[in-house]
Amino acid sequence: MSDEHGSGDHGAPRALKVKVKTAKRRTASSNRWLQRQLNDPYVVRSKKEGWRSRAAYKLIEIDDKYHLLKPGNRVVDLGCAPGGWCQVAAQRVKSTDESPRVVGIDYLEMGGGPGAIFLQKNFLDDDAPDALVAALGGEKADVVLSDMAAPATGHKKTDHLKIMHLCEVAIDFARSVLRPGGHFLAKVLRGGTENELLTNLKRDFAQVMHIKPPASRADSSELYVIAKGFRGAVEDLGLAEDGDPRDTHAWMPPLKDA
Repeated sequence: MSDEHGSGDHGAPRALKVKVKTAKRRTASSNRWLQRQLNDPYVVRSKKEGWRSRAAYKLIEIDDKYHLLKPGNRVVDLGCAPGGWCQVAAQRVKSTDESPRVVGIDYLEMGGGPGAIFLQKNFLDDDAPDALVAALGGEKADVVLSDMAAPATGHKKTDHLKIMHLCEVAIDFARSVLRPGGHFLAKVLRGGTENELLTNLKRDFAQVMHIKPPASRADSSELYVIAKGFRGAVEDLGLAEDGDPRDTHAWMPPLKDA
């Protein structure tokens, strides 16, 4: 089991902390960010193990516990740059260049990876959903992932509302492309409306929960929402006599911080 730094090498000597010298053109906040990056064990591991970003470990930890990705699945990755989640998804669903089963989209440029199709496009563009469906070959997706985040403003409430909007758009897309039984995973930020999102998702998914994987920094307001077991189209939900969905939702507790 991993230790608090995410390393499985128990008993190994602790890495020396790297100190960053102040440069004339760097701000104090830039120096703090750089020092944190240089001393982040997940950053060190990602470079050593060939992942494009430390975010890969968030998906690895989540999938190890909740089993979202299975061989043969079709996966859509929203906001995929720099590509760590595409890498993990392609590996776990056994996607290949000859038969790609992972499609990623981002407005940022990103080199393609093995087993993944990359669309350089803003997901909020009107034609983005159709482009993703075309890249899937017209097939339904088994999993929709979203690690999308708007550029930070430094104002917590604004940043929270912006990322919640992105998540809501991702949910609408997931409802249109997921096969029955499919799964949804997305990043959110704490800020007051995240529980409303769970209520929204519970209408269409069998299990809904917030989690914070160990690779998510403890001082971050970042959370992930998982929705498992998509019920399918609205007409297939099964309504009670009063028109409300039957209460067949299974609440699962959040993952405790490591």
